[in-house]
Amino acid sequence: MREERLCIALDFATRDEILAAARRFGGKVGWLKVGLEAFVAEGPRIVPEVADTGARVFLDLKLHDIPTTVARAVAAAVRSGASMVNVHALGGRDMLVAARESARAAAPAAKIIAVTLLTSLDSRSLADLPISGHPEGIVRRLAALTKECGLDGVVCAPRDVPEVKGAGGKGFLAVVPGIRPAGAELGDQKRAATPAEALSNGADLLVVGRPVTAASDPDAALDLLLGQIQSAS
Repeated sequence: MREERLCIALDFATRDEILAAARRFGGKVGWLKVGLEAFVAEGPRIVPEVADTGARVFLDLKLHDIPTTVARAVAAAVRSGASMVNVHALGGRDMLVAARESARAAAPAAKIIAVTLLTSLDSRSLADLPISGHPEGIVRRLAALTKECGLDGVVCAPRDVPEVKGAGGKGFLAVVPGIRPAGAELGDQKRAATPAEALSNGADLLVVGRPVTAASDPDAALDLLLGQIQSAS
């Protein structure tokens, strides 16, 4: 049985690597993520090939452009077979609405979510940017905007999930990267958490990449992660 709360990130550059990982993990998880590296390297054709494993595809492109451009890109993305696509909430209301309307017209069942703040950004990082406030407050404002625009949820850091749920309400998805199994290195994630911490905060979908895909024994790493998720239930 697949663990529907887990998405494995297929962050590889070649079709052979992407599909090998998709086949390796797709039978155990509900979602597989195709990100920028894979999409730029292989193009839209990689999406249906990954979906053939039976897991749903989260196409992680973080689209951020003028409304018309994003609308057309989102339509193309969901037509490629992606079950979920994301855009940047900082693109603003008009862009978010355009993304939602375009997706609903092209593939009504597809989920459209918005990135709030990257998990690599913390308060110190924000000090370099023309964005006022603390990460939690910014995330809440962006989550509320995303909800108002009719999208299905947001991507946020584990610690931001309560703010997201408070802003979005019941059924509003919190898709959470920056997940590190207990004892794992953080890498470039500055606002990370264990699976148990994220789930206790109310996360709906955990996105995990390198702690599994770059492990010396990926199958054992996945089994360990699945155990931590199931024990947190």
